[in-house]
Amino acid sequence: MQPTYDKNLMVDEKIKETDVVFHDVRQAPFKIYGLYNPTTEDRFKRLPDEIGLNTNDGVATLYLHTAGGRVRFATDSPYVAIRATYDKVSHHPHMPMTNGAGFDIYEDTPNGKSFHRGTFVPPYDMEKGYESRVKFEEPKLRYFTVNFPSYGHPRTVEIGIKEGSVLSEGLEYLNKRPLLYYGSSITQGGCASRPGNVYQNMICRATNLDYINLGFSGSGKAEDIIVDYMASLDFSVFISDYDHNAPTYEYLRETHCKMYKKIREAHPDVPYVMISKPDFQNSRENAIKRKRVIIDTYNYARDNGDKKVYFIDGEAFFKGKYSECCTVDNCHPNDLGFSLMAENIESTIREIMAENDILN
Repeated sequence: MQPTYDKNLMVDEKIKETDVVFHDVRQAPFKIYGLYNPTTEDRFKRLPDEIGLNTNDGVATLYLHTAGGRVRFATDSPYVAIRATYDKVSHHPHMPMTNGAGFDIYEDTPNGKSFHRGTFVPPYDMEKGYESRVKFEEPKLRYFTVNFPSYGHPRTVEIGIKEGSVLSEGLEYLNKRPLLYYGSSITQGGCASRPGNVYQNMICRATNLDYINLGFSGSGKAEDIIVDYMASLDFSVFISDYDHNAPTYEYLRETHCKMYKKIREAHPDVPYVMISKPDFQNSRENAIKRKRVIIDTYNYARDNGDKKVYFIDGEAFFKGKYSECCTVDNCHPNDLGFSLMAENIESTIREIMAENDILN
């Protein structure tokens, strides 16, 4: 007897529309955000090769993951399709393929609000690529943001629209210089259900601020090469979500303030946010010691006259009636955990916006 499945959970690798025309997202009028030179590099990536291949073994693979990548455009097509090919697909037992290899799409409005319109769901056994599409109620001009996978290695990405439909530029973000996030697997997006539910994308939609995600699973260790590279970038706010991947308390103490000093030397006036880790369940005593390191860096900055530093206590993220439901493994946030992180971090970002000119 053949097993039966809910038809709403079935996933096709090919779309059925015969009037679709695909367009390479590297070409105008599409505009890609959050990735390193996406229109000129041979692959989508978050770092130049000389940094990605020489930071550590983990980053040597993870810099090709497209966490934080987004493409914006406008169309009046009654549907939007994705056709993507992959160098590598990430299969994780504790994270859906919709985040590891999927894309999701949001409709943007000129007043700054965005609404989730669908998810491009890959088949679980997909290895080399797939097609998917999201349909709309009626054809009209809409502005869109498509979020790239948090953990996949897409080689090519094409947007499909109905033949003869309008295709034009998407909306712009408020800021010319992006926010820059650095950290661990949590920063990269593990383990959200889809890319739009990673905390940076939530904040991006709420504030309409562009950003770069330099979170690397198990591999955010603040080596000189990656810190020097980040210091060379042009950004409006630096968010240090650096804690988890320092292998020991002593290593964290050796590198945390050192990273602050290097970034601050290169960017004396840029707001600098320091976040401590949110998961205290596994080893509370060690987590408190590590948080003390981050507070010490913050106090060092303040004692030396730095008025543009901000501390966010990660221990305060997972609170409330369902606080025990915020992670998949007592470490990596699920969508609830990420939404609570976004709510707290967004509050500080808005404080920074009120106190600093970060939109130039």
